[in-house]
Amino acid sequence: MASKRMNAGFSDRVMSLVKALRSETPDCVASGAVDMSTGMLLSYETVETHPTEVLDLLAGATLDLFQGRTVVTIEDVFKERRGIETDQHYFQEILVNSDNLTHLFLRMNDQQDVVAVAVCRKSVNVGMLFAQARRVMREHGGL
Repeated sequence: MASKRMNAGFSDRVMSLVKALRSETPDCVASGAVDMSTGMLLSYETVETHPTEVLDLLAGATLDLFQGRTVVTIEDVFKERRGIETDQHYFQEILVNSDNLTHLFLRMNDQQDVVAVAVCRKSVNVGMLFAQARRVMREHGGL
């Protein structure tokens, strides 16, 4: 699995996904992709410059959000109770609203350890955000 992530084709696909999320998602001010196996930011695009430490913190926060100890425990309990025997993660999308922004995190379907994020103005139509982000993910092999 690691070799798939590290090859040039996958890297190009991730960069293309991030670029498309940034340009095709409504009111989007930033987008990125995080490798959940390492907690590293694979690619990002933003309308503003941000200090590297802020971007690193975003990657770490994404890792905690999707694969923190408590989240993994919840996923394991849900899988056990539903009789699901798969390595696929239970949580696939998470929407987070801050004071000024809306963050949509989407796990790639074919590469479960990569999460894409679209950061939009708080005024975004959430339905359109989900529709466009899902469309972009499908077109780039993520959903």
